[in-house]
Amino acid sequence: MSIICTICARGGSKGLPGKNTRILMGKPLIAYSIEQALNSNLFEGVYVSTDCKIIANVAEKYGAIVPFLRPAELASDAAPKIPVIQNLVTHIEKKLTVEKIVDLDPTSPLRNIDDIEQALNLLRNDIDVVITGYLSNKNPYFNMIEKGLDGLAQLSKVSDKLFVSRQSSPQVYAMNASIYVWRRSGLNKGIWDNEKIAFYEMPQERSIDIDSYIDWKLVEVLIQEKADK
Repeated sequence: MSIICTICARGGSKGLPGKNTRILMGKPLIAYSIEQALNSNLFEGVYVSTDCKIIANVAEKYGAIVPFLRPAELASDAAPKIPVIQNLVTHIEKKLTVEKIVDLDPTSPLRNIDDIEQALNLLRNDIDVVITGYLSNKNPYFNMIEKGLDGLAQLSKVSDKLFVSRQSSPQVYAMNASIYVWRRSGLNKGIWDNEKIAFYEMPQERSIDIDSYIDWKLVEVLIQEKADK
């Protein structure tokens, strides 16, 4: 039985074109996740799913396995991520018996190896999937709204109790998509169709998902700040 790491990196990106191979503080963005996975010594293999030959070449240079180029129907803006992982795992299972899957998002370079290990450790026998996130600075009980059918604003989460501050409201968390951990049987159900979902909390400063130039600059500052300590 094997534990594998998957990294899904599509070639097209509208928010920040070419971001997966863009150089971040001396190395390609995707290299951060590959190196974290390899240096953790937790995995039988680190596999990258991509539709882009440039990403594939960079991933292999940094030690990942790219068994094939992702089919076009799994590489569009609208393609969900879980079928991409399922597609990759099915291919890997031609050679390995996969027991657990850890997926690392290549646009979340600030996680550390301890985050990966602790998230994996939460996948006990009674857990199907582990997700990660951070304590949200917005709260649906207090300052997150929706528009009703009449176009007027209303709180997203209605409660019998009126909360006068975010701090007094029930704690809510924002998923950061940095790490997902599945039991093989749980992967077939995606996330929310699983019965038992564990949560690993990460600090906000390690939860930034790069989707824009502003995100990129913030991550650069945080990496440099860590290097200067």
